[in-house]
Amino acid sequence: MTGWVVIAGLGPGNEDMVTPEVRAALEAATDVVGYIPYVARVAERPGLTLHPSDNRVELDRSRHALDMAAEGRRVVVVSSGDPGVFAMASAVFEALEAGPEAWRALDIRVLPGITAMLAAAAAAGAPLGHDFCAINLSDNLKPWALIEKRLRLAAEADFAMAFYNPRSASRPEGFVRTLAVLRETCADARPVLFARNVTRPDQVLRIVPLTEARPEMADMRTMVIVGNSATRVIDTPRGPILYTPRSA
Repeated sequence: MTGWVVIAGLGPGNEDMVTPEVRAALEAATDVVGYIPYVARVAERPGLTLHPSDNRVELDRSRHALDMAAEGRRVVVVSSGDPGVFAMASAVFEALEAGPEAWRALDIRVLPGITAMLAAAAAAGAPLGHDFCAINLSDNLKPWALIEKRLRLAAEADFAMAFYNPRSASRPEGFVRTLAVLRETCADARPVLFARNVTRPDQVLRIVPLTEARPEMADMRTMVIVGNSATRVIDTPRGPILYTPRSA
């Protein structure tokens, strides 16, 4: 087959954080597939067809990309951040596994990108400087009971934690429960970072103790990072620096 599929991460928002490897794939593509706001980040040009689609149709989007590649087209499936972190890479491989045998002969590559988690951590300092975990707080694809179990166990293990999709308009109660679990399990005032629109011109970073964290401090554009029991804040004239020691 002459077609291919590249699953690419566009980074957290700042175009300077799109890697040269991803830019080269986009320049070679005949088609770009992805969620509407991510496809909107790709410049139109002759010979390129954009295929934006709504949220929650990841498998349909993946099958469409694989079908086009099987026809000989050069397809880039775009995600924000890194495509392997709560994004399209897994969806494409799920479609591949369940799809026609012929799809398995396709050239399929995953190109990494800078995640919102890592961009937020870098903007604040180094809160993920030791062991950490990432948890998607959305209950669209898994039950809340599983989210709560993972939260509680991660807190008991004293991981720093990065939360994706912390508080949606339709399910704001999930982050209320998250904070309640953390306060109960951690029982301290460890620092919490709220990083909204990270790397964009309107980026806002806010660091508060867990005891003062409030649900309304987060939305779906916010990355939340909770330190472990050793995470510290250094006050400087240019603002606070949040970091977790390497020995933590």
